[in-house]
Amino acid sequence: MDLIPSFSVDHTLIIPGIFVSRVDVVGNEKVTTYDIRVTKPNREPPVDVAAMHTLEHIIATYLRNDPDWKDEVIYWGPMGCLTGFYLILKGNRAPKEIHDLLLRAFRSVADADSVPGSNEENCGNYLMHNLWLAKWHAEKFADYLEENKNNQAIFEYPKTERLVTDDGRQFFDS
Repeated sequence: MDLIPSFSVDHTLIIPGIFVSRVDVVGNEKVTTYDIRVTKPNREPPVDVAAMHTLEHIIATYLRNDPDWKDEVIYWGPMGCLTGFYLILKGNRAPKEIHDLLLRAFRSVADADSVPGSNEENCGNYLMHNLWLAKWHAEKFADYLEENKNNQAIFEYPKTERLVTDDGRQFFDS
């Protein structure tokens, strides 16, 4: 079975940042999945699940209402490992091209007085939100994005190098 692209990233080397996870063609249009890594995997604690849920709601609402980007946004949602989010956009932009959008989105969390769509009718787990902690994580990541905007490492995925056997199989160390 082929290793999927997001598992080919060396998680011991990845740092918080904005990375292209994959580019697909849907119909005649390119669609890009971005890895928005908020914490350093396996080195820093993941984002608290209730805060992650809150960030999902606030930032999805922000992205889908941004006048310049709303028609490009396909999806915003959390990674299962709780170290970041996936953003799927129409087109194929370099990660640096969406830096300002994400900086504004994470900064917008500070202005939130409530969590959009966090009632029983609109959310499958409406009691699982933590606005205070979401604001803390958002500010920390936004500050990091701002401080590192000229650091190319936050825009380039480190890849895991795998040994390939003579018959073409990938070798995975146990």
